[in-house]
Amino acid sequence: MKFKKLVIALILVAMVIGGVNYVVKEYIFPFRHREVILKYSKENNLDPYLVVSVIMAESKFNSEAKSNKDAMGLMQITTETGKWIAEQMGLDEYTEDKLYQEEYNIKMGCWYLNNLYEEFEDIDLSIAAYNAGRGRVNEWLASKEYSLDGENLHYIPYKETKKYVDKVNTYYKIYAKIYGN
Repeated sequence: MKFKKLVIALILVAMVIGGVNYVVKEYIFPFRHREVILKYSKENNLDPYLVVSVIMAESKFNSEAKSNKDAMGLMQITTETGKWIAEQMGLDEYTEDKLYQEEYNIKMGCWYLNNLYEEFEDIDLSIAAYNAGRGRVNEWLASKEYSLDGENLHYIPYKETKKYVDKVNTYYKIYAKIYGN
């Protein structure tokens, strides 16, 4: 009789753990658009957990998201940045409306994130530039107030950008833990 109760208890514990895992993956930290993210992450030499973390921080997977700064779609690309990315990528068919298309937005966002990484050669600087702009990050790196060596930031003067970098890094750790091998 004790054995039967133990087995039932173990089954219930397993069901609860499995249910929690399902809720976490499905509702709290989803990995939607996985195939598209994997495709464009690989194409742009990016860690897919970084891309999914940026999407989570930017839009929480809402492809219809639009910020008060006119950033659109999953990866929150502005009209101006979208035009520039399209020119750099040679995308002749670019329109602002395409920024709401999941695959198009992820394709452009991954290219842009990689472009920032190629410039800064540092994930945190790339994430900061994704949020505040490459020009501002370059200004901060040139300032002794924010960078002691001109290559790393010891202080991010924009509170929003500091919080953004921390959020993306936290999401990255969570996604790597939940979905990593």
